[in-house]
Amino acid sequence: MNKKTIKDIDVYDKKVLVRVDFNVPVIDGKITDDNRIVEALPTINYLLEKGAAVILMSHLGRPEGKFDPKYSLKVVANRLQELLPKTNVIMANDVVGKDAKNKAKNLKMGEVLLLENLRFDAREEENDKEFCKQLADLAEVYVNDAFGTSHRKHSSTYGVAKLLPNAIGFLIEKELNIIVGTINNPKRPFVGILGGSKVKDKIGIIDSLLDSVDTLIIGGGMAYTFLYALGYKIGKSLLDETNIEEAKKLMQKADEKGVKFLLPIDFIETSSIDDTLNYKLTKDQNIDDNLMGVDIGKKTIKLFTKAIKKAKTVIWNGPVGVFEKKEFAVGTYSIAKALTKVKGTTIIGGGDSASAVINMGLANKMTHISTGGGASLKLFEGKILPGVDVIDNI
Repeated sequence: MNKKTIKDIDVYDKKVLVRVDFNVPVIDGKITDDNRIVEALPTINYLLEKGAAVILMSHLGRPEGKFDPKYSLKVVANRLQELLPKTNVIMANDVVGKDAKNKAKNLKMGEVLLLENLRFDAREEENDKEFCKQLADLAEVYVNDAFGTSHRKHSSTYGVAKLLPNAIGFLIEKELNIIVGTINNPKRPFVGILGGSKVKDKIGIIDSLLDSVDTLIIGGGMAYTFLYALGYKIGKSLLDETNIEEAKKLMQKADEKGVKFLLPIDFIETSSIDDTLNYKLTKDQNIDDNLMGVDIGKKTIKLFTKAIKKAKTVIWNGPVGVFEKKEFAVGTYSIAKALTKVKGTTIIGGGDSASAVINMGLANKMTHISTGGGASLKLFEGKILPGVDVIDNI
């Protein structure tokens, strides 16, 4: 990687605008998982130690471009102050308004200012030139350390970077080194696991992975489209009708490449995802006409875990069942357990896969848990992240 990192720039006595990903879950005014805040601390602490005045900016939820107290970052500022007890953490009451400008202007070396939720301004997601300029005017240096949003061309991740001397932070550097480094030079056998709802969301990733993995495991809602393409009955299960032929092409490519393409061989089926009482196990890959598949079955768990345990490199993105319902999360949890047995590299590509691993207390048994589902998928696909591409080269 030839992008500038914070170690390549002088930040002493400078105001540094840092894009972080503090989009954490908040329930009843309390943060339920502060991992994204904790992951940003190495970059924040480094900048403070080097004599910078740090201005942080982030999203939180989807307030639709206007102020909504429900999505205020004040709860994040309070948690950040707890994590940085010796640092003065200041909260701005707006994004680029009078309060933010005044507090940024008076910010001293060793202090931290957190701007209000970027999504309170609709111009953020439009990569608006004037908004980018207003953000840039707050500081002298820009740092992107929000891996989870670097696949988007927003004002705070893309446009503002063009207006200031810039670099990436430690979190993005770590994510890139581990994910890209592993995919480009994997130890074999290399196994990819993909879940999720629709084939169309993962076509590019599947196509790309078929050029590098030895085994590709498909689960979740999109598995039914592949099975339908093979002639199996899928009942009321999810079907991506527009990509049935694409599914056939991908399976043909796997065959031509000599890649093992593993699909579920049995399922948990029920009348709806809300019916958690009357579910049953299928005998094979066929699902009853009036029912739908909601999780992989026992034989599939054995098939998948056997392939996983033999691997030296595994990347995983997406649950293999209706993860939100504990009754239908057995397959996803079984995948997570199997990954702990891998004697090699295990990378969890954010999202529900990461939640499953963290909820099970298995995070410390994985090589890397990505902080960004969408961004990690782009890297799995071999794509360049706009929020990284825009950063100056060394």
